[in-house]
Amino acid sequence: MSFVVPTGSTLIPDLRPEAREAPESGIVEVMNYGRLRQGLIPLWVGEGDLPTPAFIREAAARSLAAGETFYTWQRGIPELREALARYHERLYGQPFSPERFFVTGSGMQSLQIVVRMIAGPGDELIVPTPAWPNFVAAVSVGGATPVCVPMDYEQGRFTLDLGKLEAAITPRTRAMLINSPSNPTGWTATREEQEALLALSRKHGIWIVADEIYGRFVYDGAARAPSFHDIVAAEDRVIFVQTFSKNWAMTGWRIGWIEAPEAFGQVIENLIQYSTSGSPVFIQRGAVAALDEGEGFIAEQIARAAEGRRIVYEGLKATNRVSLAAPVGAFYQFFSVDGRDDSRALALELVDKANVGLAPGLAFGPGGEKGLRLCFARKASDLAEAVARLQKALAAV
Repeated sequence: MSFVVPTGSTLIPDLRPEAREAPESGIVEVMNYGRLRQGLIPLWVGEGDLPTPAFIREAAARSLAAGETFYTWQRGIPELREALARYHERLYGQPFSPERFFVTGSGMQSLQIVVRMIAGPGDELIVPTPAWPNFVAAVSVGGATPVCVPMDYEQGRFTLDLGKLEAAITPRTRAMLINSPSNPTGWTATREEQEALLALSRKHGIWIVADEIYGRFVYDGAARAPSFHDIVAAEDRVIFVQTFSKNWAMTGWRIGWIEAPEAFGQVIENLIQYSTSGSPVFIQRGAVAALDEGEGFIAEQIARAAEGRRIVYEGLKATNRVSLAAPVGAFYQFFSVDGRDDSRALALELVDKANVGLAPGLAFGPGGEKGLRLCFARKASDLAEAVARLQKALAAV
């Protein structure tokens, strides 16, 4: 008796649909197309060109040297949760309990855990778009349905129509995912807009999942962007997802946190246990150093981003081929090119003609299809060269 071993492709239909249908990243496609090009300036992903500062690396190295390589607290080591409380107290001017903070393996894991806590099959979560692609993907992979609400776009600037957002709320809506300052557009909610969003949460009994990861990167002289921390009450349905990646140049470390009501502690601990079983202690030691000693580095990062923002905005505007506005927050310039509606094709073309890597707006959902995202968290000389190349290429496309 003989039988044929099925190939991998024939088994794909046996996988769960939410796994089979997880979307491919349009950003990664362009990266794979151009990453080996000699001399290419990569501005396609959300990270800068500075390595993690030495004081953070050294704290992690000391922990490794001390042999801290064992299982640890699922919620995070007490020292890190205390450091998170101190950091928030400094930033928001109010007391925070360490029991509100839960250490995760990344901002992405924070998002996945929160989505899993509040939604599942049959539920809907509202996502204003253009948005970080992982929002929609996290909702879909979790079995729920993302409901995209495109932001309004005029003269290069995005605005959130609260009437459209409320119209998207149904009996199945469980949450709104609000990213401010926004990746990819730089849109930053005002305090009044956040108050209106919180009023919708209270009126309809739905959650706000607040991604304020870029909250330190604002360019109006303020120390930070407006935050839901400024207006929430204890009984409000607001959960924060966060990461160490951006402020402290720790993208490769894969560590983040959730801030949630203390009563959620056992639920979140269980979900961490059944996914990663905690974050490595030596990485957490580095994170403690980042929080306690990192303000000077954050200031350096913001100053570099502000100069990068100026170079990119002024240089692209001078082409007279693009629609854009200087972003209020985050460290991305989102822009569209007159007469070019296919951002995927244009991003690939600019790899060939400018040797510059940009993210296609198509990857960011409805409202972003015609745009391109450029990360300006890099040294000024790289950005000036990238803009010069783009100016030349855009004159010919």
